[in-house]
Order: sequence, then structure tokens, then C-alpha cells
Amino acid sequence: MPHFPSGDGRPPWRALVLTLFPEAFPGPLGVSLAAQARDAGIWSLDTIQIRDFGLGKHRQVDDTPAGGGAGMVLRADVLGPALDHAATLSPDAPMIYLSPRGTPLTQSLARSLAEGPGVKLLAGRFEGIDERVIAAKGLKEVSIGDYVLAGGEVAAMVLIEACVRLLPGVLGASESLASESFETGLLEYPQFTKPRDWQGRAIPDILLSGDHKKVEAWRQDQSEKLTAARRPDLLHPKGQKRP
Repeated sequence: MPHFPSGDGRPPWRALVLTLFPEAFPGPLGVSLAAQARDAGIWSLDTIQIRDFGLGKHRQVDDTPAGGGAGMVLRADVLGPALDHAATLSPDAPMIYLSPRGTPLTQSLARSLAEGPGVKLLAGRFEGIDERVIAAKGLKEVSIGDYVLAGGEVAAMVLIEACVRLLPGVLGASESLASESFETGLLEYPQFTKPRDWQGRAIPDILLSGDHKKVEAWRQDQSEKLTAARRPDLLHPKGQKRP
């Protein structure tokens, strides 16, 4: 069972999301461990409605792309004030724009963000945002994968969950975190539980042997084989020579 500390003197890790659809939150973050940890005060979640900073009677937030093209682009004179407002609420947290052209979200990045005070996340829509906002406000672009979504809300939830589960007290066993995929640079080994035999498939005998050294060696071997088969790029990152 997870242990949720209280009274440790640390302020909650804060997630602040700028979005046109605040009603999308907390979404999956409102269940299971993330919800329990939030209720315990380990982290907090707030949203800012971008349309509150919209222009004119109809609170316009977007316009056509300069130079022509399909779709609409979120305006700089709307996002600028919205981001400034976010900065007053959470001044020390990095400001991240969820974008398919951004730096990949990795376990290492999630851990780095989890060690900080929190994050400010801009969830875009339409064809994206005015490039001048990224430069003027020093936004860090982060991508959750090589594909395009309708908006940044789901991506924001992915980033938040990846960070929240790393916060002290959210997961009960630190060993569980240490052996997960990407923590050691390898994919995680296969897991099994009861029943011992299921539909003609048995749990590997070595896992039932009680020999912890052999179990550890088997798991290491399985991790290496899975990584080589499915993610060889993790074994030989770009820029590094193969042995």
C-alpha cells in the first residue's frame, strides 16, 4: 500500500495547466494513486482558462495563419497575458508547451521535473501557437510521442502522471521504481503471478526456485533481450558507437 506522508514541511508539487478545456481535468488524474496523493496534499492541480484572456465580445483566442494555410493559430496577444498570469501563480515552475516537435518526454525528464516545485503546462489547440510566444516567454517544448493529437490536454495529463508517481510517498516501494522500464536504461523484465499454470502456460521455474541471485540474473537477461528486440536504440543511443 502507498504511504502518503503529511507534515513534512514540503509544499505540494504543483501542476498548473493553461487550456481551452479545463473541464477535461483531472480526468485520469482523478482516480487511483494520483487522486489519493492529491487528496493527501502531496501535489495539486489547477487550470487556467485561456479564453478568459480572449479578445473582444466573443473572447477570440485564435486567428488565421500568417502566410496562409489551413486551420487556426492561438494568438500571441492572448497567450502572453495568460502565461504572465500563470507566472504569478507559480513563479518557480518551468513553463512547458506540449508540442509534437518538442524534446521527447523520457523517464529522466519526468524525474527531473518531479524533483522541482512543479510545472506550468500550455495545452495548445488548432494548428499550434504563435511562434513569438515560445521565444518571448522561454517555453520549453516537450513531446509525448511522434504523432499528433487534437490538443495538448491528454499530453499534459501524461506528463503530470509520469511526474506524480515519482513524488516521495506516492508509490509504496522504492524498489518498484528502480526496476521499471527506462530507470536502468533497459525495458522491464516480464512479470508473472498466480496461478502457476494458466491455459497451458507455466510461470518460469526459476522464479519459483527461491534462489534470489538466479532470479535477479534471469530478470537482467530478460530485460537485455527485450530491449535488444524492441528498443535497440536504448542499447546504442544515437551518437554512440556500437562496441
